[in-house]
Formats: sequence, C-alpha cells, structure tokens
Amino acid sequence: MVSAAQQQFLVKAHQAAAASGHVWPRMAACEAALESGWGESRLAAEDNNLFGQKQQQHPIYGTVDIPTREFLNHAWCVENAAWVKFPDWPSCFASRMGTLRRLAPEYPHYAMALAAGTPEEYIEEVSLSWSTDPNRAAKVLDTYRAHYALMED
Repeated sequence: MVSAAQQQFLVKAHQAAAASGHVWPRMAACEAALESGWGESRLAAEDNNLFGQKQQQHPIYGTVDIPTREFLNHAWCVENAAWVKFPDWPSCFASRMGTLRRLAPEYPHYAMALAAGTPEEYIEEVSLSWSTDPNRAAKVLDTYRAHYALMED
C-alpha cells in the first residue's frame, strides 16, 4: 500500500526527473525512492542527493562526508565516502543523467541503459554498474510496478 507521503515523493521526484531530461522519469523517481529511503535519508533530506552520488574529482557542488553501506566481496560493510551536496532535486537528476552519459563509453551497461526501449530494460542495465546492491533492479522494479506499471512515461 502506498502512503500519501510516498505518493507525494514520487510525484515530486518524477517532476524533477522530467524537468532534467531524464530518459525514464518515472523509473528514475522509483530509483530515487529506493536510494534515498523515500527522501528520508540524511543525504536526501539535508543535501538533495537522491541517488547516493559520490563527489567528482572536480566538484561543481559542495561535499558532505557520511558513512555508507557497500556490498563488497559478497558482504555488506561500512565505508566513509564523500557525497555531492545538491542545491535541489532537478540538479541532482541532471547530474545523474550527465554522469550516465559521460561514463557510457567506459561502462557498457550505462550505454545500454540510455538506449533502452523500456523502463524495465533501463533499470536492469543501469543497476548492473550503478550500485553494489545485487538486488537493486528488482527492488526498483517492485516500486515501479506498484505505482506506474499501467502508465506511460
């Protein structure tokens, strides 16, 4: 069952993703829901970072240092990381798309995600390189199917 707060989050995230030119804005909203704990993670609430985007070598926006859980060597562990502090959600979504486009030549799954013909194909491909969580795509698809499956992007 969808709470009113979750529905509100998806509407706001979808609008921000669409405004930034995301190729699959509804799927991106579901990704943001998973990555940010429905906008309630500290990184999302305080820093508008909905995807756990780590800081770039040449930062455009500010940086915040927060521990994170990573799935490495078949186990979850905690590591410190430098994260991007965004001014707003559209900037976060635009940066995410910029990262996918910029890294597509080096990460074939990003290139395939950007060329995907369906939102399901997009999330399966992007999840193979975006996250260390081996179940990321399935989790995002569960949210997408529960909220958007009968709608067109």
